[in-house]
Amino acid sequence: MASLHRLSGLLAHGSKHRSLGGGLRLLHSTCRYSAPASEGAINGHALGSIKAADIQKKLATELKPIVPKEKLVFGHTFSDHMLAIPWTTKDGWGKPEIKPYGPLSLDPSCSVFHYAFECFEGLKAYLDSQGKIRLFRPEKNMERMNNSVERLYLPQFDGKEVIECIKELLRVDKRWVPEGKGYSLYIRPTVISTENTLGVHRANSALLYVITSPCGPYFPTGFKAVSLYCDESNVRAWPGGVGNKKLGANYAPSVKPQVAAEKKGYQQVLWTIGEDHELMEVGTMNLFVYWRNEDGELELVTPPLDGTILPGITRDSIIELTRSWGECKVSERKINMKQVSKASDEGRLLEVFGAGTACVVTPVSRIFFQGKDYHIPLDPANPDSQAGPLTRRIYNTLYDIQYGDVPSKWSVVVE
Repeated sequence: MASLHRLSGLLAHGSKHRSLGGGLRLLHSTCRYSAPASEGAINGHALGSIKAADIQKKLATELKPIVPKEKLVFGHTFSDHMLAIPWTTKDGWGKPEIKPYGPLSLDPSCSVFHYAFECFEGLKAYLDSQGKIRLFRPEKNMERMNNSVERLYLPQFDGKEVIECIKELLRVDKRWVPEGKGYSLYIRPTVISTENTLGVHRANSALLYVITSPCGPYFPTGFKAVSLYCDESNVRAWPGGVGNKKLGANYAPSVKPQVAAEKKGYQQVLWTIGEDHELMEVGTMNLFVYWRNEDGELELVTPPLDGTILPGITRDSIIELTRSWGECKVSERKINMKQVSKASDEGRLLEVFGAGTACVVTPVSRIFFQGKDYHIPLDPANPDSQAGPLTRRIYNTLYDIQYGDVPSKWSVVVE
């Protein structure tokens, strides 16, 4: 583990990280397990064996009291039930079960505890003005989760069938979907290895489970722009790694740099890589920069999906949405802090924001980089504004789609 920490530190420095990145890719290719041809289509596991029609229900005899929505704290309250689907190499996927929310019974030797065989997703259910439950692009979450389990050599699954299972869980626990704009029921699908032996090898048993948690607005009193600390010592991900997968192992190592940034008076970490400090992500969100580029064009830029960036569903939605407006150039390309700081000094930096499921968008007010705070103007027409015009427009548009106020193929009604 100490060697991995030293290696990740070296990866943060230009040519060194590039040469070592190639070495990592070579190591990955030589160590990857190759499934025998006689095994299933992907990862040696049969697909399509989860069937929503086979759901079994064992409902709670006593229901929990509903927490008033004004008192909700993200991730602290959970609904009455959960979805669980077991898997083994011998039998494949078992029957989905909706059962009372409660602890999992796992052997202390399970490889999820020792070797981080775990991945997860995050999406939300919204209650529209007609009282119908809506999901936002759930097929994209299933697609990304299948990419994550593939990297861990865990079993893949039929995303459409799992969505139908989740819909049934939402029907059972509909009373937990809070009313009102900004309120939603957070949905956390997770896949873990339940293999109860030590040793790093493919898992012979796994569990896909889904829990839900009611939550309130990310900004309960309106937008509040955050400050960023550009961390020059740590990297979130590197070429050939797993930065583009939603693995729990990507998140725990970010806590120490986050706490260090908070102690310096900043709310989030700005992750970069290399001697030029190429932008990666902000905290646990995708990053967007809106500026007038050196060619004089209005441009919205976000780092490309080069294997180090998580392919966020909100990120993808923002790119598609802003391109459809046709009001500025929208680019997925590399951008570094030297370019951003220069644009700030020259008055060309207009807005910066993070994007993700929890917040939709989070405006940025300042970035600390190499001893200097670079202030983001936000909305020059309103000095008191906590968000720029583009950030606010994106936020309002996506909110209207998520709550069904604007018709969109992205909004899926749970009938």
